[in-house]
Amino acid sequence: MTPTERPGFVTIDRLDLIAKLYQPAIFPEVVRVAGGARSASPIVVDLDPTTFCDLACPECISGKLLNQGRFSAERLEALAGELATMGVKAVILIGGGEPLAHRGTRTVIRTLGEAGIAIGVVTNGTMIKQNLPGLAGYASWIRVSVDAATSDTYRLFRPDRKGRSVFDRVIANMRLFAEVKTGALGYSFLVMSREEADGTVVSNHHEVFHAAELAKDIGCDYFEVKAMFDEQHHIVGITEEMRDSIDTQIEKARHLEGENFQIINSSTITAVQAREGPIQAKEYRTCRVTELRTLVTPSGVYVCPYHRGNPAARLGDAVTESLADIWRKSDRSIVDPSRDCSFHCARHRSNLELDKIAAGEGRPVLETDSDLFI
Repeated sequence: MTPTERPGFVTIDRLDLIAKLYQPAIFPEVVRVAGGARSASPIVVDLDPTTFCDLACPECISGKLLNQGRFSAERLEALAGELATMGVKAVILIGGGEPLAHRGTRTVIRTLGEAGIAIGVVTNGTMIKQNLPGLAGYASWIRVSVDAATSDTYRLFRPDRKGRSVFDRVIANMRLFAEVKTGALGYSFLVMSREEADGTVVSNHHEVFHAAELAKDIGCDYFEVKAMFDEQHHIVGITEEMRDSIDTQIEKARHLEGENFQIINSSTITAVQAREGPIQAKEYRTCRVTELRTLVTPSGVYVCPYHRGNPAARLGDAVTESLADIWRKSDRSIVDPSRDCSFHCARHRSNLELDKIAAGEGRPVLETDSDLFI
């Protein structure tokens, strides 16, 4: 994918992480990091306000880390100020738990927004209505994890704690946001299947196309299809029948595309389509991207979301220490990708590109900034 020219500025395809490295606001720091220097601060921070969640998804990759604490409202507000002071360019409110479940998130959104920091939100969508003013005014984008096109399928894979489906509420909330949004709205569909106790296999893969139709009807800007990870973030294999079904539905869904609606294949579903295995080998021993991005959670600061909760990848404790102090003294090279990151990493190609930049073989710098979520 390459940047798309539009009058007066350049837009970057949402998942083109390579092109994003060449934006003028961040390229000087990218060059320093590519050459082996430590960064003064991360460019992008993934922030988990809480580990609590109102849903009980059986396939949740963070299931073992849920409901184990949250930042206090006071510490969360202070963190937002620290992010602004450090010069962080973009923050993704994510989890872990459901980021909008923490009342302090509203203050964070306002603080970051008023500081000119780009804001992304990954949410289950159940609490959009309560947070609508801030989200509508400040969010660069919201991606809602829906993973279904019907209430019955939603209940199988995304039930609340009483086993009920809140599908209708989520869709209604998305419609509310679509009416007032200034940023983008995404409908995320994680393809899942599991074998029940009686041996039957249940899946949501048959609803990909209908979910894409619903996404467009809601007013979403894009519909994203993803493959399922196991607890170690390796892609879970699927049957040929399921793969063929998904490919057919995605191709059919492309007829829904237009100026205001896009079908996106994540790197994981692309790997499934290419019949790649669960292992993504990496020859480099240092992840340079860890100098550009980091993860901040109530249980600690980690080198990246793939290592959320991993003690060996923990940089410090943001509950008791300032993020600036953690960043100044921490060793971001504690993870060896050749040893510790055999899973499919969305930033693998970014690391390879950083090697090219260090060798003087990079691309020309873009004229303007468009999307700093590298």
